[in-house]
Amino acid sequence: MQEHVYAVDVEGNPKDVWKLFWYRGPRQENGPVRIEILHPGDEIGEGLIRHCWFRVPRYLLSGGVGQSWEWLTQVTPYESWKYDAIGKPLWSKAEGFTRLEDLGGERTRIHFTESYHAFNPVLRVLLERRVHHFISKDNDRLIAAAINDGLAKLRAARESGTSTD
Repeated sequence: MQEHVYAVDVEGNPKDVWKLFWYRGPRQENGPVRIEILHPGDEIGEGLIRHCWFRVPRYLLSGGVGQSWEWLTQVTPYESWKYDAIGKPLWSKAEGFTRLEDLGGERTRIHFTESYHAFNPVLRVLLERRVHHFISKDNDRLIAAAINDGLAKLRAARESGTSTD
C-alpha cells in the first residue's frame, strides 16, 4: 500500500475553494486531467460520483491514460470530505481525505491524504510504488495551479457581474 500526504495553499477562502471542488456543470478539463460528474449526490454533495482521466506511465499499455471512478462521502460543507476510487489500468483502490483550512486573508490550505493499492499481488510488488509515484509526483503543483486558476476566474466573474453567486 502506498500513501501520499501533502498540502497546498491557494488564494481564496474556503467557500470559494469548495465551489471549485464541488462544481456540478459540464465536464472539466485542465491539461491532461479531465473530470466528468456522473451523479451529483445530494444537496451537499454526499454520494457524488465522478469519472476522471489522468496521465499514467506508457508502459502500462493504456496509451498513457488512466481512469478512475470516485464516490464522495463524509461530506462536511466548506470543511472536508472522503473519497473512494477504483482505477485502471493497474486496477487499484484509492481512499482519500481532503480538508480545507482557513488561513484568513482570503487564503486556504488544502490538506490531502491518500492511500492506494493494486488489487493484483504480483502487480502490487512489481508496479504499485512506481505507478503511484508517477501519478502523485506533481499533484501539489497541478492542483494548486488549477485551483488558483479557477479562483481567478471566479473573482473575474464577480467583478464583471457575471457570477451566479
